[in-house]
Amino acid sequence: MKEKLIILTALLFSSCNKVDNSNYEFIVTDLVNREVKINSKSKERVLCIGAGALRLYSYIGDVKKIVAVEDIDRNVNSNIFENVSRPYYDVNKEYFSTLPSCGKGGPQAQYAEVEKIISCNPTLIISEYNDVNKANDLQNKTQVPVLVLSYGKDSVFDEKIKTSFNLLGKVLNEENKANKLNQYISSCKNELYSNSINIPDENKPSMYIGCLGNWGRQDIFSTSSSFPLFNVSNIKYSLNDTLIQADGKIEEEKFFSLNIDKMILDTAGLEKLKVTYLNNKNMFDTMNVFKNNEIYLQMPFNAYYTNLEIALMNSYFIASVSYPDIYKDYNLIDKYNEITQAFLSVDYYDEIKKAPYSYNGYQKIINFKEFIESI
Repeated sequence: MKEKLIILTALLFSSCNKVDNSNYEFIVTDLVNREVKINSKSKERVLCIGAGALRLYSYIGDVKKIVAVEDIDRNVNSNIFENVSRPYYDVNKEYFSTLPSCGKGGPQAQYAEVEKIISCNPTLIISEYNDVNKANDLQNKTQVPVLVLSYGKDSVFDEKIKTSFNLLGKVLNEENKANKLNQYISSCKNELYSNSINIPDENKPSMYIGCLGNWGRQDIFSTSSSFPLFNVSNIKYSLNDTLIQADGKIEEEKFFSLNIDKMILDTAGLEKLKVTYLNNKNMFDTMNVFKNNEIYLQMPFNAYYTNLEIALMNSYFIASVSYPDIYKDYNLIDKYNEITQAFLSVDYYDEIKKAPYSYNGYQKIINFKEFIESI
């Protein structure tokens, strides 16, 4: 009897001193420096709005907690991205297509559709609308925490990506997953950088990036002299920023005067390039990079903001083009699948390259005239 009384007393004491965490609260700072109050229920019914918000969530969170998606992610009606792989969408589209709409979404959407959002009864709204007033207004109208994330300007290597993942990890109780993904990106960045930092410029080919997507498919004259996927591997540019206009393009006359050793083309713009090439074939034929068949294809990585895994895959492909001796023993296919495993938990390179605008993945074009005319 005495032993039972001691046990009962201990249990009662333990129960009285146990903290009830069923609805605990904490405050986080989002990517537009807003303080947002989060509780244990917040992660149960999640809704994402704005370019790429759902993508960032899908890398860290449980997609089964998503209660509605924008039409751009529901596989309904016509989709402007149907020819471009968006891996976060591709691996989850069957589930996403069963969910109700929380708005139209897409590149032209500038505002959240409040009534639709409220009707979905979310407990957390994740937004990529980088506007304090919009976020506060939406939070006030819905009475639901609105957490703003951001991609930044340096693609997969931007510090805002790291911060966004850390923030998601804390809010979703997935800190280990967020830390692991950030560490993986950092390790890849360090590898790409260290493989190239000691190579003298005179031993590097001059390279050009063309058809670089910027809110839509672009022609060969859309380029950059500060391209993050070049910079990480210390790539030697064939042009400087004085040649590039405010819209990110180089004038045709200046383009044809460039001395380019190797060219990377983003395949999303090849249909536009075909028209330009056929109208200016004689000019293209004067360029050494075309005469020497040094044209390489990277897969599109911008579609409703940045596909981070494809951007990282592109970085390795670009490095292998610039420094073939360094990467000759790399199994790049294995690397691409390692990257998709890190982001999506699945080997996915073979699926990504099947998208129409991927043109069967990374490759060197031996006969550009024949290739471009076949598109």
